[in-house]
Amino acid sequence: MRTELLRFNGAVERDPTIDTWMKAHSGELGAIASQWFEVMRKCGDEVRELLHDGCPTACLGDAAFCYVNVFTSHVNVGRAEQRVAQEGSSPSGAQMRGAISKSGGNSSLAEENGVSGNRKQSQAKPD
Repeated sequence: MRTELLRFNGAVERDPTIDTWMKAHSGELGAIASQWFEVMRKCGDEVRELLHDGCPTACLGDAAFCYVNVFTSHVNVGRAEQRVAQEGSSPSGAQMRGAISKSGGNSSLAEENGVSGNRKQSQAKPD
């Protein structure tokens, strides 16, 4: 068995495009996203970041672990989902999953209350 990680080239210690993204998403929901992304940035010396699919994404080295996104009426605080694959099998399709935080609360509490979703399946459009 091996673990498939969602990996990106180009993650840097501080990506200026993320600061631009945060400025473009001002207001109450943007402030929530900014607060959560700052928490991600403080997770260790190995944290890197990039903009992936229009979302600020935090990585440990080149492996994604979390992202944020702002929508019309909610904020997504998501995590990378790694999959375990059998040796010799095709890639498992590691992906990002999101827990919706409607008011800046703990994303795990949002998930427990049934407001979580898979970014790949989401039909909501980002602002």
